[in-house]
Amino acid sequence: MDQAINPQFISRRKRKTALIIAALFATLCGAAWGINRAVSPSVDAASVTLAEVRVGDIANTINASGIVIPVHEELVSSPIQTRVAKVRAKLGQQVQAGELLLELDNHATLLAIDDLKEQLAQQENRILALTLEMDQKRKQTVSAIELLELDLHAARVKLGRYQTLRQAGGVSAEDLLTAELNVKRNEIQLRQQREQIEDGKRVTSSSIEGERLQKNILQKQLQQQQQVLAQTQVRAPFAGMVTSLLADEGASVATGQLVAKVSELSNYKVEATLSDFHARSLNVGQQVRVEQGNVRLDGEVQTILPEIQNGSVKLLVTLAQPSNAMLRNKLRVEVNILTEQKKNTLLVDNGPAFNGGGPQDIFVVRDGVARKATLTIGASDGKSVEILSGARAGDHLIISDPSRYKDRASIRVAQ
Repeated sequence: MDQAINPQFISRRKRKTALIIAALFATLCGAAWGINRAVSPSVDAASVTLAEVRVGDIANTINASGIVIPVHEELVSSPIQTRVAKVRAKLGQQVQAGELLLELDNHATLLAIDDLKEQLAQQENRILALTLEMDQKRKQTVSAIELLELDLHAARVKLGRYQTLRQAGGVSAEDLLTAELNVKRNEIQLRQQREQIEDGKRVTSSSIEGERLQKNILQKQLQQQQQVLAQTQVRAPFAGMVTSLLADEGASVATGQLVAKVSELSNYKVEATLSDFHARSLNVGQQVRVEQGNVRLDGEVQTILPEIQNGSVKLLVTLAQPSNAMLRNKLRVEVNILTEQKKNTLLVDNGPAFNGGGPQDIFVVRDGVARKATLTIGASDGKSVEILSGARAGDHLIISDPSRYKDRASIRVAQ
């Protein structure tokens, strides 16, 4: 006869079965976890750069490379074709206004000045001779007029006497006619002599005026040569530093060739160069941040040069502190041109993971796993980027180069 199974035995069997099943499940989970760790890629946290998403202000900027240049810089060129006679200064030397930098050979200029002075002396002699000639002719004509006036007076007296005698029958009609003709002849001659004085004066004055005009031309040429002579003594136009100098004595110099350049030391601006892709976003007056190391200077766009060369556009930036001690001639700086400012927006440090604006796949780290998420990137100031969507404040993003695992949907970040 069958006996009933002890309930305690049945209970122990069920517990044992449950323990076995739990052990098997734990084993399977552990195996799955081990396989997942073995198969799923991982990166060391020290080998990537993580940045936390935060709330802050950002200014959208266009990055450009810049070079510091003097605000005031003057080029000195040779006025003539000559050679360097003597060098008086050195490249990089600080000079005062008017200080002699170098001397150009001026022998040809001195000869030209002497020749012009001789020509001016000849012109003076011509003017003097014409003036004396005019005075002499005037005196001769005046004397002739005085004689003609006497002749005319005598002819008129004679005519009056003949007219009286004719009434009394003392002279013939022919003699009276002759007397009248003599008066008219003297009047005509007198008028001609007076007109000759005016004509001679006009002709001689015209000749003198022509000689004086030629004299003025020679005087202007002399002044120009004297200016050239002064320019052969190449002097500093203002106090500054000699940044370019033709320092080879005896070297040939062409007309207009640069022989020296002086730059101001305490007043600088920045020449920035950037891609013409951003040309439409540039405007005169835009705020600019100029950075070199840990120093940042504020400025604004002064001029946008109209010419585009090799796909690049250039602009000039004035600085709020043009005499800052950091500034040096030809110093390379970073130039950030502000196009837009935003407040209380999501920000994260910039890094190689970001490539411009718009939707981008970025790894977001949560609970030790970095999962690829599509983030919308907005403004950037070079150091930070704006997150428009896809992340929240407090998230950590991998901002270093993700090219090794860009095809993965997720990776483990090992601490």
